[in-house]
Amino acid sequence: MRNFFKIITFFYIALAANTSFAQVRQLKLNRVDEMADLPHPLQIIDWKLMSKQFDKTIYDFNAKGEYWPMVWMENNGNNFKQPTMGIYTAVGDVRQGLRNNKGMFHEALANMGAVLGASLVGVDKSNQNGINFTGMLKNYFNRDTKWNIMMNNTAPEVALLGGGYGRDWWYDIYPNLLFYAIYEKYPEQKDFEWIAKSIAEKFYKADSILNGNYNYSYFDYGAMKPMKNQICLQQDAAAGHAWVLYAAYKKFGDKRYLNGAISAMTALESNTINPTYELLMPFGAYLAARMNVEQGTNFDVQKLLEWTFDGTAVCREGWGVLTGKWNGYDISGIVGSTVDHGGYGFLMNTFDAAWPLIPLVKYNSAYSNAIGKWMLNAVNASRLFYPQYIPAEHQTLPNYASVTKGVIAYEGIAKSSTFDTLYTNLKAPVAQGDGPKWVPGKNPNVSQFSIYGSGHVGIFGSIVEKTNVEGILKLDVLATDFYKDKSYPTYLLYNPYKENKTIIYKIKSKGKVDLYDAVSQKFISKNSIGNSNINIAKSSSVLIVETTARSKITKSNHRLMANGIVIDYNQVK
Repeated sequence: MRNFFKIITFFYIALAANTSFAQVRQLKLNRVDEMADLPHPLQIIDWKLMSKQFDKTIYDFNAKGEYWPMVWMENNGNNFKQPTMGIYTAVGDVRQGLRNNKGMFHEALANMGAVLGASLVGVDKSNQNGINFTGMLKNYFNRDTKWNIMMNNTAPEVALLGGGYGRDWWYDIYPNLLFYAIYEKYPEQKDFEWIAKSIAEKFYKADSILNGNYNYSYFDYGAMKPMKNQICLQQDAAAGHAWVLYAAYKKFGDKRYLNGAISAMTALESNTINPTYELLMPFGAYLAARMNVEQGTNFDVQKLLEWTFDGTAVCREGWGVLTGKWNGYDISGIVGSTVDHGGYGFLMNTFDAAWPLIPLVKYNSAYSNAIGKWMLNAVNASRLFYPQYIPAEHQTLPNYASVTKGVIAYEGIAKSSTFDTLYTNLKAPVAQGDGPKWVPGKNPNVSQFSIYGSGHVGIFGSIVEKTNVEGILKLDVLATDFYKDKSYPTYLLYNPYKENKTIIYKIKSKGKVDLYDAVSQKFISKNSIGNSNINIAKSSSVLIVETTARSKITKSNHRLMANGIVIDYNQVK
């Protein structure tokens, strides 16, 4: 009997040792550690429904109401001789609409963001009520100016009315990330292939000219020369170049683009201070994780994530991820300035940070807990941008909420009003926007409601799904993992509670599946169909991969594969 117990004891010790060996050690992000484990008050809205309602409501050319409709058609034929759709940046913006500036002033950030967001939740924007909104995006490809990349406006004639366009680098780069994401959704769209190749060529040549030095305010892609002005030097533009070039490499197979992506990433990582400026740094962190496992590079994922989160940016002082509780409201997770008026976070920046950060865990599961916790906080706090989800005493314009029709949010949330002499009676968090500052004395107060930021809601809509346990989200890791290799459905679930929780996991795949957890590095369910109960340890995560049942499992280097498809990039030897 004594020998029997010795054998059993040995078995459990061996099992425990095995489990300990296989479990992926989770890496911390200090900024995320500052966030609430379970934010309060907790309310997770239906982001997919919000995405579809935004699309249905905004793309109504016959919408009734003051300041409506929010879209119009113009026929200036810039870059392509075709009609194109304009969309307001903010409600009532006096620079925009068919009657102002020939109808030409509309921004790619708004138009492309809205098309991408809707496409991510299943709306076909290439044929919506007989209109090809996807094809109209070609007009942002500035071939008339010989820049031959996507830009934030269709022509320089109206560019100086708004942000960017040949003077503020991120504005010139980000439309190209949006375009490449849309191109993956619509690979057969006329002209998209050669446009994508033109962008890749421009970015590849620009990186070659820069030769590791991105210390410039912008790059003139017509004259092919870097430029400086009064705007911050934007070294994180390298992350944007790298993301587009790597996408181009995965799409077209041209190794020059891979070399360009590696060159740009090397330039980004070589900075000695945090060069974060606006939206691009998290794409660098994502690429570091992905290229390390796909290309054998050794980029510093931790460093780039800390630059993304910590708010230690120098030129764009304090840009990062906000944390804290303001008058009982957890606002942690939103992205923006950590110092402006005590903190000023923006909806679009928060939506768009999820685009690269959620798929990052597929390539480096050591960040599953950190990213899962951040996303819970970000998703929870982001509802506060919408007037229907934040009390009137925390809004600058509570009496104008009906103008938004429930789908347009305030541009930002601040700890105190950034208007200084206005709304000073409001206590944090203050839902507001910068629209009236863009055209002082002319833009109406309602221009604080942001269409261009709200249009990116489809990023959350495609990623976020609630489970049967409040506060445990099911995050679609593949939704924004563009130009990925063949993959099985993959979901991140983080348990913010101080005790183990069992959730009902709804299997998306058809037929029987084996569920693999890339955090514990083991199969946790076999031959499952429909629903499966999954236990998640306290303050921990699972990274579930739905593999075909009875797949052939093989291992090569650090990769575990099911039927030749990678299900774990971080296997311990």
